[in-house]
Order: sequence, then C-alpha cells, then structure tokens
Amino acid sequence: MSAERYLNHPTFGMLYRVAPAGEGRDVYATLYAQRMFFLVTLQPRGAQFEVIPYQDARHHAEVHLNRCRREAPAEVENWRQLFDQTFI
Repeated sequence: MSAERYLNHPTFGMLYRVAPAGEGRDVYATLYAQRMFFLVTLQPRGAQFEVIPYQDARHHAEVHLNRCRREAPAEVENWRQLFDQTFI
C-alpha cells in the first residue's frame, strides 16, 4: 500500500488522500468533517482544490479500487478498508 498522504487546506484544515483520480489528481477528504471532498491537483507552486460531491468522490474511489483488483490484488484489502471507513 502506498503511504498515507495529508495536505493542509487554507480553510478546512487537514485533508487526507482517499484515492488517486488519474491525470495527476487525487481525491482528498477533510480529516474531521468527513463529508467534504476535494479533487486536488498538485502544482509546482501550491495546490488547486476543487470541491466535489460525495458521489463523485465515491466514484473515483471505486474506479481506483477496481483498478487495484486487476493490477495489484495485494493492495485491495488496504484500499477496501479506507473505502469502507470513508464512504460507509
């Protein structure tokens, strides 16, 4: 499993990475109020945060989980636990 990743949002505080979203973007959720999700693009001079709905964040996480099932079955259980903690 890849290492946990955290970012500090200027307004909402600490965010944790839920899943990669492709194209150099990742889905992050607020650490304390876990119903706010962001599509984050890291850039050389900071990060771009885009608020996304719960269903979009869940979709990105499910796509990633399905990709793990095909490409890296050993990581599936770790990602499944994070998915369950975040979306259920």
